[in-house]
Formats: sequence, C-alpha cells, structure tokens
Amino acid sequence: MQPTARTLPALLLLADGRFPAGGHAHSGGFEAAAQREGIDDVDALEQFLLGRLHTAGLLAAAFSSASCHAFARSIEVTGGSDVGDRLDRYDQELSARTPSPVLRVVSRRLGRQVIRVARRVWPSEALERLAKVPGAGLHQPIAFGAVAAAAGLSPEICAVAAAQESIAGPATASVRLLGLDPFDVNATLARLSDEVGRVAADGAAYAASPPEDLPARAGYLLDISAEAHATWEVRLFAS
Repeated sequence: MQPTARTLPALLLLADGRFPAGGHAHSGGFEAAAQREGIDDVDALEQFLLGRLHTAGLLAAAFSSASCHAFARSIEVTGGSDVGDRLDRYDQELSARTPSPVLRVVSRRLGRQVIRVARRVWPSEALERLAKVPGAGLHQPIAFGAVAAAAGLSPEICAVAAAQESIAGPATASVRLLGLDPFDVNATLARLSDEVGRVAADGAAYAASPPEDLPARAGYLLDISAEAHATWEVRLFAS
C-alpha cells in the first residue's frame, strides 16, 4: 500500500530525524560496535547496518506493523477503550525477544517519548490511554506502531518507517562519532533502500498475526554490546 497525499506528510514527519522522539540521543548500538568491533569506515558501517536491519530492524518492522493494526482495530471495534490490553500482548512478546535489560529500558524510554510527542501532534483519546499505561511504558516499536496508526498510516507504511529508522539512527551516529563523510553515509542508506523494502514487507506480513507468532530474529552482539556500553564512564550516546 502506497502513502496517499493525505498520509504522506504524516509519514515524512514521523520518519524525520528531527522529530522529537528522542532518537538523536541513541546510536542503535553503533557506538559500542565501533569500538568493540573496529568499525571505522563506510564499508564496515554498511555491514553493521545490514546486520542490524535483518535483526532489530525486522523486529521493529513486524512489531510496529502489528501494533499499528491492533491500534486501528481497537479504534474501529471499541473506540479505543481496549487499546492498552491489545498492545500489552505485543509488548510482552517483544520483551521476551529482548534479552538485554539495558535495551529493554532504552526501548521503553523511547516508547514513552514517542507517545508523549504524538499526543501533541496527533491528539487521540487512545494515545492518552497509552500514556497512562502502568509501569515503564510501552516498548518503542509498539508505541511507534500506535502513533503511526493515530497519524493515519497503514501497517505496511508503518513497517517501512520502522525498518528505515532502525538503520538511519546508527548511520547518523557514525557521522558524529567517526567523522565519516555524510555524503557517503547517505549514499550507503540509499544503496540499502531495496533491502529496507524487503525487510519492511517481511515485517508487515505479520500485521494481523497473533503476538506469539511474530518473528524472534536475534542480534546477540547488539545485546552484548549494549550491556558493555552501559558501563562506560564516558560515552557520546545513551545507547
């Protein structure tokens, strides 16, 4: 499904790196990978992005797409009164697929932030309910999917935005961390566009699936690096 003239502006806004959802403070594991794995040029960056896209990126695409679908169904069926219960099932499954305690904390922090800004940008009673979910809040892909639905995006388009975001953040961080040429970095992102589309399509295929059937693609080095990164006394990014 293609974005329409009505939904394209919302997609561009949500996918913009300047959207104040907190992502600028995080490197998506790149800061730790750059030091621990010796990533120091654009070719190595591309391999890191590919690995992240097919692990964390697929999870983000699948869970955000499914959450987008669940949010929209809640609005359609109950007016949003059961949105918290619907999304909680996906949130629990995503927690089970996130071994790193550090990454679980980071994901929920980013989830709270994207809900917070979306409440102002796309006001919705259902988003207000999600903002009051007890505990630490929803994981970022779950919140992202809900926000995409509130903005009028389809699960398919939501999956594209989530997959792209999974590599755009680390790519931007590489410029700040290593001083890589931003022209080369963005050319790398452009080369990966077909791969992003394939991963997004794979993720969107799970939009109407039960939570337990969503993929569990592991990125163990990302989990290990996140735990190590959290112990650093000096770091540029929060994760």
